[in-house]
Amino acid sequence: MTSASKNSKRVLAVVAGSAAFALALTGCQAGGDSSGGGGSESLIVGTTDKVTFLDPAGSYDNGSFALMNQVFPFLLNSPLGTSDVEPDIAESAEYTSDDEYTVVLKEGLTFANGNELTSSDVKFSFDRQVAIADENGPSVLLGNIESVDAVDDTTVVFNLKNGNDQTFAQILSSPAAPIVDEEVFAADAVTPDDDIVAGNAFAGQYVIDSYDFNNIVSFKANADYRGVLGAPETDSITLKYYTDASNLKLDVQEGNIDVAHRSLSATDVADLEGNDNVNVVVGPGGEIRYIVFNFDTQPFGAKTPEADAAKSLAVRGAVADLINRQEISDQVYKGTYLPLYSYVPDGLTGATEVLKDLYGDGDGGPSTEAAQKRLADAGVETPVTLNLQYNPDHYGESSGDEYALVESQLEAEGIFDVNLQSTEWVTYAKERSADAYPAYQLGWFPDYSDADNYLAPFFGEGNFLGNHYADAEVNDLIVAQATELDPATREGMIEEIQAKVAAQLSTVPFLQGAQIAVTGKDVTGATLDGSFKFRFGSLAK
Repeated sequence: MTSASKNSKRVLAVVAGSAAFALALTGCQAGGDSSGGGGSESLIVGTTDKVTFLDPAGSYDNGSFALMNQVFPFLLNSPLGTSDVEPDIAESAEYTSDDEYTVVLKEGLTFANGNELTSSDVKFSFDRQVAIADENGPSVLLGNIESVDAVDDTTVVFNLKNGNDQTFAQILSSPAAPIVDEEVFAADAVTPDDDIVAGNAFAGQYVIDSYDFNNIVSFKANADYRGVLGAPETDSITLKYYTDASNLKLDVQEGNIDVAHRSLSATDVADLEGNDNVNVVVGPGGEIRYIVFNFDTQPFGAKTPEADAAKSLAVRGAVADLINRQEISDQVYKGTYLPLYSYVPDGLTGATEVLKDLYGDGDGGPSTEAAQKRLADAGVETPVTLNLQYNPDHYGESSGDEYALVESQLEAEGIFDVNLQSTEWVTYAKERSADAYPAYQLGWFPDYSDADNYLAPFFGEGNFLGNHYADAEVNDLIVAQATELDPATREGMIEEIQAKVAAQLSTVPFLQGAQIAVTGKDVTGATLDGSFKFRFGSLAK
């Protein structure tokens, strides 16, 4: 994602030569100071990024989290312009022993419906995430929580399995950590969106005034919000969903909406940069794109009639040999996404380029010869039939061009015979975790800007991919690095994890990109920073 340094809190900086990266990638914002006195009464924001569920336990995707960020409170959060976290609805948060993290809430907190917000709601919020453990939810981020104690109405103690967790403060601001009302949400099941809205179970900067699923959502400023983000600059925000990015682009350039955020095509962004009626805002890039393999159902997977672990690995390796990252970057994304050669993106401590060395021509380019040899050595006949799925709406319309190019790259020299298919997001999110797709597209928008967020959710025990990959050594390293106090030792462990996963190829990452928003000339406060959270509360005109 979601979502994503926890200890070092470094902000990603992607450098590219294209016009789309003309602004410095350091917490950029459109048109001047967003602090105080915006005076706006209403704004319209447009997006193609769909919601799966409004319930934090039921979704782990950027579209859903974008809504949650506006309406739910967090114990800790990132003030505008930084990836560092501070107490939000908490008064304080700190380690009171190696394995006890104690949070004290502000006095007198309430939800918008008038219900008190106490430590009981906090305990409930985390306990239900773990209990529900939805296959499309973010409970994987909470793997280090042993238990949660509500000591009194304002004091919560998180008892951790592994002490001195260098990531825990950031996790309390992540998609797994919105605080929900125990009088509205179910303890053991995902609560329907309509029930949440009807219950007015919000305590963030905004409340939802009306809700038409993936069509129109209306927000009203929450006068009772007392967190670190402050009072919203604009009283009323309307979020409009688009099925077609070209219509999103047309509406923002014509002034029919005030802000377009996720996801315009690279061609549209380049065109809008030459339009005097809008501002193109570029921020730090933590997003990555990758192909996931289902270890059970991919060619020669564990539950196929021809199951063979060595051949299965060879197929994954051949895919890695044939992907031409630079071609996809240049032809499809015009440099707004850059080649990625490992699991932790460039700019974060511990990032390597291990895939460049192991696959293709050994220097980042593709190699049909390497793919043919790899398959022949494993006894795999070509062409290999590969069912490859992608999503046409969640990651932007350019996904069609991206995967058409991937298909042609994999079919070079008759090595693969690709059956390329697409499914819209709401169905896609369910089917990919139900073993429907042997190989498929995903993108990742980080929860916090630390290497751990590109490792633990993907490759640790109970990972959200659910692709039947598991490795005890990798899992132990992931657990250990999160609590390692020595920076150099931790960096070495992060590098070792990438090397081990690269040899196994649970996924093949190939692109990393920036955040982009487009605003009208009269709009201020569109801030894209290393927290990777787009805040409606700073927008004004």
